Amino acid sequence: MELITVDVTQNTPYGLQKIDSSVSFRSFISFLESKADQEETVKRTFFSLVLERLKAEPGFNRQIPLTEVAAYKDQLSLVYGMLVPPVADENNVYWALSMPLGPVVFYGTAGFYNLITDQNHTGNLRCDLIDDNRDVYRHKMQMLYTFILERLYHFPPIHHSDMIITLKDDHSGLQKFYRLNVDNRFCDVYPKEALPELNLKEMRQDLMESFNLDVITRLLPVDLFRFEGFSIVTMTDVTGEHALEHIKSTILERQSYEPAAYFRNINESLKMLVENAHIDFGMLPVLKVNNKLVFDRNTLLYSKLMQTSTESSSAEEMYLSMATEYFRDPKLFFMRNLDTENEHKKELVKKLRNQQIESFALLPVYYDNRAIGVLEVYSRMENSIDEKVLARLDSALPLISQIMKNYIDEFNANIENVIREKFTSLQPAVQWRFRETAWHFLRDKAANPQNAVIENIHFKNVYPLYGAIDIRNSTVERNLALKKDLQLQFTVLTETFTALKQKLGFGLADEMTYKCKKWFSEIYDQTTDSDEMKVRDFLDFEAHPFLQHFRENGMAEYSRESVSHNKEKSEIKEIIDCYFEITDEQHGAAFANRRALETSMQQINSSVNLYLDLFKSEIQQSYPCYFEKFRTDGIEYDIYIGQSIKPDQKFSELYLKNIRLWQLTSMAAITKITSLLIPKMEKPLETTQLIFIHSSSIDISFRDDERRFDVEGAYNIRYQVIKKRIDKVRVKGTGERLTQPGKIAMVYFNEKSSEEYAGYIRYLQEKNTLCDDLEYLELEELQGVTGLRALRIGVNLENEWS
Repeated sequence: MELITVDVTQNTPYGLQKIDSSVSFRSFISFLESKADQEETVKRTFFSLVLERLKAEPGFNRQIPLTEVAAYKDQLSLVYGMLVPPVADENNVYWALSMPLGPVVFYGTAGFYNLITDQNHTGNLRCDLIDDNRDVYRHKMQMLYTFILERLYHFPPIHHSDMIITLKDDHSGLQKFYRLNVDNRFCDVYPKEALPELNLKEMRQDLMESFNLDVITRLLPVDLFRFEGFSIVTMTDVTGEHALEHIKSTILERQSYEPAAYFRNINESLKMLVENAHIDFGMLPVLKVNNKLVFDRNTLLYSKLMQTSTESSSAEEMYLSMATEYFRDPKLFFMRNLDTENEHKKELVKKLRNQQIESFALLPVYYDNRAIGVLEVYSRMENSIDEKVLARLDSALPLISQIMKNYIDEFNANIENVIREKFTSLQPAVQWRFRETAWHFLRDKAANPQNAVIENIHFKNVYPLYGAIDIRNSTVERNLALKKDLQLQFTVLTETFTALKQKLGFGLADEMTYKCKKWFSEIYDQTTDSDEMKVRDFLDFEAHPFLQHFRENGMAEYSRESVSHNKEKSEIKEIIDCYFEITDEQHGAAFANRRALETSMQQINSSVNLYLDLFKSEIQQSYPCYFEKFRTDGIEYDIYIGQSIKPDQKFSELYLKNIRLWQLTSMAAITKITSLLIPKMEKPLETTQLIFIHSSSIDISFRDDERRFDVEGAYNIRYQVIKKRIDKVRVKGTGERLTQPGKIAMVYFNEKSSEEYAGYIRYLQEKNTLCDDLEYLELEELQGVTGLRALRIGVNLENEWS
């Protein structure tokens, strides 16, 4: 025990102001006398002995000036013995006596003084204990006035939170947190004059809600009171609790953190929990798709073990192998010192050594009794990790499991979002209707399970907008590419069979050569779909089995007499291998034209898709609408907008006009984007742009069989029929296709639609987006459709748009 006087405020700006107080142990002695009278066990004798020793010194039973406290060291030791369990180690107990409700400590354990004062024991506080925060001052004043009101006004106790003090640990360099408790049961307060009358009801309300310091200090100035006795100050290490609370709050505020900052916060809290700045942590949640482990590099960034391998070409294979093996029987894996580990861990030790890691552990993490990941614990210092460290982490594992569960949920949600956005018709604009229908089904099922049915999901009176970006002459280009590739393939195949005939003297090779030349002639003349199927049958069931036989089984039984049988066998294999290299779909020359065409088409469709995704996002901002794309050789899309899509937001035709202008603008942008791609394509391709203007509203419903929306009703189906037939429509009297590269074609029935779009065209011409070549065209009749007209306008591909 030590007798050192320390003012814990050190004159900080918001320190608890000096109060009129004196040290006295009279209240404590009275307390012991009362306990002695009540006791009937051997404790009574013990209390009597302590009282006898305390009363033996008359000065101890009166007010003691702070300067004279040191004279009563033996008595203070007895006080300590009565208030603290005798088996406690004072080096690990943070306990002290202070002036009553005051900031001056005069007697305490070695542990207390070591904690709050500098290492030289000069009595100066450690600088990070001093907190000039006004909230701390407010907390102290609330404690003081609570005591006054309880003792003098018999006021009910007011709950106030504990005071937390932050200190930097000299050994670990980490912040530690201590809960400060002040026990005032041996303090007394005496008014120096008549007590003012208070409205206790209003006072209690104010103290509970706001604790207005200005009001209470005006009603009850501190200098009105005198305090006598002593306070007991204890500090409890709550670093572990604080670390766990910090992890909890970080989890709750997940959305406010960037992923790296989020993980860094968790990592720092775990360091605090294990009280070692040299230990770091990694997390590896188990991610699965269709119940199979998957390799996600974003998640693996938080795993030190996997970071050692992510740059390797075999990283995915290594992870899947290790994870599959580990999660068959997940358990604690611990290497205190990598130097001492046995041979079968050699590869793992090598990987960790590459990261200068000396100590390593894996802890399986469970959620609902199912392993969902691992927590890595590692250090670059030998023997830093031991059983004590791992035991401290036990309290954090439920929170770590929640973090990993959140990661897994986010991963699965992202998968579902992609499915919803890219592969299904369930878009945000209409999702509310599906939720409502699902709820109605569950409600009806609970009430009457036998008769519950899914409602028909439909939207009445919506305005449709249709657009199509088609690759010009895609069928012709596809047939031409196939023709060129087959010509090369049959040229090489003919040469291959001719060489085999020379090497083998096998009559059937001669017949195969004849068939190849015949096919070549037919391909050169014309290729139809039926021809292509017959060509494929010939290659798959005649030519290729013939070649495979001689490549795999050799030619001994057919070979002529030769002085070098092995040499001829090798030459035949080389000839056949050369043919199959040329006909390899991924790299062979006999697929070069088809690959070039496919690559170019993918370039176009990827660029169009990307732009339409941006277009889709933009149009949702003004009024929610349904937007669905279809993949053909190009891209088609449907847009539906109307009051029934968003019942709680008033619809106006202004939104329809706005989206029509946006559609025309986007078609112009797509025209320019695809034209700029032409020089970059292996096979230059052009696109055509088509819009169908439907002036009236239609009804749509969700088709369960196709998982998409379609029109309903006989009149509405006419819209669908027209939409499907106009892509090949021709200009009346000319035979010319309506859709042309570099232009936008707009098909319509109603002259009012023509006037509306003419206004949009003039606006875009002013912006230098469209050319000054607007055409008004009559179209040929389609089967069951008459009276179609069209506008056609060129897109300015040269100048910059304003």
